[in-house]
Amino acid sequence: MSAPRPAVRAAQVARRLEGLLTPALAAVGFDLEDVSVAAAGRRSVVRVVVDRDGGVDLDAVAEASRAVSDVLDAGDADGPVAADALPGAYTLEVTSPGVDRPLTRPRHWRRAQGRLVSATLRSGALVSGRVVRASETEVVLDGGGEEQTLPLADIADALVQVEFRRADEPDEPDEPDEPDEPDEPDEPDEEGA
Repeated sequence: MSAPRPAVRAAQVARRLEGLLTPALAAVGFDLEDVSVAAAGRRSVVRVVVDRDGGVDLDAVAEASRAVSDVLDAGDADGPVAADALPGAYTLEVTSPGVDRPLTRPRHWRRAQGRLVSATLRSGALVSGRVVRASETEVVLDGGGEEQTLPLADIADALVQVEFRRADEPDEPDEPDEPDEPDEPDEPDEEGA
C-alpha cells in the first residue's frame, strides 16, 4: 500500500490536531477556529487560529502558543504528536482570525456586536447593518435606524466590513491653537536701571 499523498496526510494530521487542541485550548479560554499543516521544504508549518470573547492580543497568543506546544510535545495515547505526525522540524504559528474571516458560527456574530457587516442571504438578497445582538439562532442588524432580525440559517455568507472610523462617531474637533500670550513688558535690569 502506498503512502498517502502529502495533501491528504496534512489533512489527516490537521484533523488529529484539531481533536487534541480543541479541549486543551478551551481549558485556557480559547476557541480553536482553524488548524492547518503544510510542508515548507523539510519542515512542516502548523498554523493554529484561535479566538475568544474580548479578542486576542499578544499576551493571549503567547498563552495559546504554550497550550498548543504542550499538546504537541505530550500528544495522546498514540504518543507525542510532533514525533509521529510531524516528522522532522516544524514551525508553530498561532494567530487570531483576520478581519476577512467569514462569520459562520453564532460566536462569530456575538463577537462582531457593534461592527458593520455585509451578508448574502440564501435567497440571494444582500443585507448590511451593524450587529445589535446575536443568539445561537439569529442576529439582529441595524440598517440605518431600522432593526432587522435574520435567522442564521438564512445567511449564506457574511463578512465584517473594515471601517477606519464608525459613521456614527462624531468628528473630533481639531484642537484649538493656544492663544498667543501677550508679550510681557521687559523688566528693566537692575544694572541698567
